[in-house]
Amino acid sequence: MPTDSRPRTSPARPRTFPARPRLRLAALALSAALLGAGAPTAYAALTDGERPAATAAAAAQKTVEGRPYIETSLLFGTARPDGGPPVTDKEFHAFVDAFVTPRFPDGLTVQDGYGQYRDAHGTIERERSYELILLYPTSQAGPNTPKIEQIRAAYMKRFGQESVARIDDRARVDF
Repeated sequence: MPTDSRPRTSPARPRTFPARPRLRLAALALSAALLGAGAPTAYAALTDGERPAATAAAAAQKTVEGRPYIETSLLFGTARPDGGPPVTDKEFHAFVDAFVTPRFPDGLTVQDGYGQYRDAHGTIERERSYELILLYPTSQAGPNTPKIEQIRAAYMKRFGQESVARIDDRARVDF
């Protein structure tokens, strides 16, 4: 009669794992937690010149408070509703020089854009556009409103536009 040399195991008995791998996993998790908790302390010991760039930038950002300003954006379209030629760069910049700069000599920003809108007849118009950005102290909001409205009215009249969009936001600004 042949003999079976394989060890016999009971199929009903579940296999158990030693506790050692669980102990290793717990030690690894504890080590990671301690390292994570110690990193801010290590950075705090560095001077500003030794801090990584991202940490130094975040620290600088927290100290900048700025002053309260109004940021006004005006959106100027270039397509003419009457079907005429679009407003050219030269025409727009001449308008800025003649109408905007005298009213806001301290500074402004002009950005090129592309936009679309639904006109008075329900047609979606797509056009090249400009965004004019003005920054001024909140104390100047009252005196600047008529100047801004003069700019909008002049552009609509000069270039046959239905509107010039105006967006006002509060901002904190530091120069």
